[in-house]
Formats: sequence, structure tokens, C-alpha cells
Amino acid sequence: MSDIRSVSVIGMGYIGLPTCAIFASRGFDVIGVDINEAVVEKVNRGEIHIVEPDLDGLVQKMVANGKLKAFSSPQPADAYVIAVPTPITEDRKPDISYVLAAARAIAPILKKGDLVVLESTSPVGTTRAMNRLLSELRPDLTFPEAADKDSDVYVSYSPERVLPGNVLNELINNDRSIGGLSRRSSERTAALYSSFVAGDLFITVAEAAELVKLTENAFRDVNIAFANELAAVCQDLSLNVWEVIDLANRHPRVNILQPGPGVGGHCIAVDPYFIIDAAPDSTPLMQSARRINSNRPHSVVRDIESLLESGRQQTIACLGLSFKPNIDDLRESPAVEVVKLLSERKDTKIVAAEPNTRSLPKELEDRGIVFTDALSAIDQADIVVLLVDHRQFNFIDPESLKGKKLVDTRGLWTWRKARKPDARIEGKKNKSKQPALMTMEKAA
Repeated sequence: MSDIRSVSVIGMGYIGLPTCAIFASRGFDVIGVDINEAVVEKVNRGEIHIVEPDLDGLVQKMVANGKLKAFSSPQPADAYVIAVPTPITEDRKPDISYVLAAARAIAPILKKGDLVVLESTSPVGTTRAMNRLLSELRPDLTFPEAADKDSDVYVSYSPERVLPGNVLNELINNDRSIGGLSRRSSERTAALYSSFVAGDLFITVAEAAELVKLTENAFRDVNIAFANELAAVCQDLSLNVWEVIDLANRHPRVNILQPGPGVGGHCIAVDPYFIIDAAPDSTPLMQSARRINSNRPHSVVRDIESLLESGRQQTIACLGLSFKPNIDDLRESPAVEVVKLLSERKDTKIVAAEPNTRSLPKELEDRGIVFTDALSAIDQADIVVLLVDHRQFNFIDPESLKGKKLVDTRGLWTWRKARKPDARIEGKKNKSKQPALMTMEKAA
């Protein structure tokens, strides 16, 4: 895009840093901004502070060729992409203070022709609230007010839609929604993102784009809640939930997700509350899903406690702390919640393993928890709890688990590794005139 040569990305976290690298790889002069000085220093050395495949090499290359530079405060640019956290408060209300703080930080350096794009997952109305704040802070500039009017500064909302562990690929290949506060704002935003997005770009109003992002994550939350509730049903009926789901998903129009110890991350575990807060009387299903998934760590702890023997101290090995496999992101992690709840017991020793981090998170420090590797944890344990199915755990020899009590929240050992190769009788190999018999033996 000829009139945008420099892009400033405010926030260099799990989304912001990959976005910096992608823009830089397309020839833009990229300014990465983060209030964490350690992050700024690390990026300027060509290093990364998160676990994300292929990101380290790309950042190193972009820093080396001068296309990516990091600062602790905003610097002038032609376009500003805001990718800061939008958490919830203790009473589960949306907190957009980081978005508004970012707007205040860039306001003094805005100039005519600049583009401001909010990427942070936000409650409906946040983009307009940010626009109003910028307008108040810079009365010398005009900002979008109506779709048919031009302005000095252009403002849009365009949320990321990526999967941690595959961010670079999905930033490029996934479709994207763009909600400009004016027609020209949408056009300029679409032109900017078309520099690297191979997927389709869909233009809508800002409020719709905000709700689209929230809807995607609320949909996932509701479907995960169904899987977790089904897991509880199967436990009550002494059935293997993994088998039930496997067979049910053979229906051409059924695709049940996998149960687990709960829902974590900064998206699925948080975003439904933005919709619930906006329309509490219209969201009973979303509220129920949130309760089911939020209570899931407590259910897992009860399962573990049922295996404890009274009268002696036992060691529990907890494998995995991140909120999903193969990443280092511990935000809202149900695995961390399970370990925290277990650590409150006086009759157990907790040993935790997380291959993607070097230490326990702060909330688990000073709780007497031993942090070690998975094999050492298993060797010490009376009870082994699989909380996250990292790829490293897939290589654990089942022989090392013999004599251990297992709580497998991901079905790695109790289903995927336990399935028998002759469990299926293929119809094309069935020479009788009877319909093909499809069976699936329960895991031992």
C-alpha cells in the first residue's frame, strides 16, 4: 500500500509479535511497542519471549535487516495496530482499560492520513469508544463519525483469528473481518491487510466485527461444555467417553469436540463473558457453558481425590500446565487451577511437569510444588494425572505407567494408545451378505 510505509504494533504478546514479524516480512518498517522493557530488549536482540513455531527465525531475520525495531513507547507511524490484552475483572466484567491506554499513548503522535486498527478481542462498542477518546484527545483532527464522511484519521476493528502453535500460517491464510467506522476506514484497512492475508477479507460495521470474534469463541466454549458434560455422564454410567465420542462422530453430521480439564487461554475462557455482560437475559446457554467449563477443574480434582488412600502421604504427578498442547501460554489454564487446588491438600506431594516453560507460574510458587521433567515426575508418583497432551508426552512408554493410578483428562493413554488395531471390521472385507459390522472395543 503506497501511502502506508510504516506500521506500529502496540503490544508484542502472543498476537502482536507475530503480527510485527509478518508486516516486516512484507516490506513495512515495523515499530513494535511494549511496556515490558525485557520484551523490548529481547526483540531488539532478535529473540522471542514466547513459544511459537518458526517465529524465532522470522523475528531474527526482520530485526537483522532493520525492518523490525522495538520500543517501550509509541513512535510515529502511518498505521497503528493495537493488540493489547482485554481481560475480565474479578466480577467478570470486560476490562478495556488497556485499549484505552493504548489510544491515549498514540494520540499525541497521530497525524492526518493515519490509520488506527484495533485487533484486541473486545466487547461490542469498544472501537467507537476508542474513537471517541481519540477525538477528545486530538480536537485538531477529525475522526470517523458516519460511513459517508471522510476524516483526517481512519479507525477500524479487525480481530485476529489464529490458533496458538500455528499463528504465522493462520495469520496469512485465514479469512478476516474488517469493521471500519467509515467506508474509507474499511477500504484502507483492507488494503493494509491484503499485503499479507491470502484469505478473504470481509467488510462489515465495527460492531458486527466485534461480535463475530466473540461469537467464534463462545461457540467453541458451548461445544466444549457439551463434551465435558458428556464426560461426566459417561463417568456416571461407567462408560469410556472417548469411545462414545469416537463412534458418535462417525455420523456424517456430528462433530463432538474432545473433553478435558476445562477451558483456558485468553479467548475461549474470557470472551463469552463479553457477550453475557452485554445481554445477560438472552444468554442462558452461554452462561451454562461457562459454569460447566469453569467447574471442570474441580471435577478433575474430585476424580483424583477418589484414588487417594487414607492414612499416608501420596505423590501426584501433574503433566502439563499450559492451557492447550504444545505452547507455553498459561493464561486462564485449567491445568494450573487443578494443580493449585491439589496443592491445598496437606496429605499429598505435588510434582508438576511442563516442557514448554522453565519454571512454575507465579500463582503456583511457594506452594511446595516440585517442578521437574515428566519422566522424573512419573517415577516419583503414586497417581499420574495427564492435564495437557503435549507431543512430548506422546512418547512416554506405557510401561513406565505400570503400577501407577491414572487420571487421563485427555484420553491419551486410556483411549488413543489403548485402541486395538483389530477394533474395526471393514465392510469391504466382510464377504457375508449381512451389513458390515463396525465395533470398537473399550480400552482396557
